[in-house]
Amino acid sequence: QVQLAESGGGLVQAGGSLRLSCAASGSIFRFNVMGWYRQTPGKQREWVASITPVGRTNYADSVKGRFTISRDNAKNTLYLQMNSLKPEDTAVYYCNARNDVTNTRYDITTGYWGQGTQVTVSS
Repeated sequence: QVQLAESGGGLVQAGGSLRLSCAASGSIFRFNVMGWYRQTPGKQREWVASITPVGRTNYADSVKGRFTISRDNAKNTLYLQMNSLKPEDTAVYYCNARNDVTNTRYDITTGYWGQGTQVTVSS
């Protein structure tokens, strides 16, 4: 069992940056993958980025080149650096930790989830 707590969301103008953090109550090294997902009202939660314990990363095409996922295993914390933000990045961002990596991109139920942090990008 692990609890995840996101922070760092807020209101930013288009072109700006934000850094999200996800603090875990226990070791994150034991999870095969950790990731960020986001959701807007009326839409299904979507995968944004993921990272393995040794730092291998993957990104959704919509954020590639703008977002960077990272982790500090010693601090049990996951990060998402978001640059060049666009209004379409507006969403609630969720942190996820899981061991089943069969369908990380499309499986939005597996693993542990935080409560989310709101990111709003104004045009």
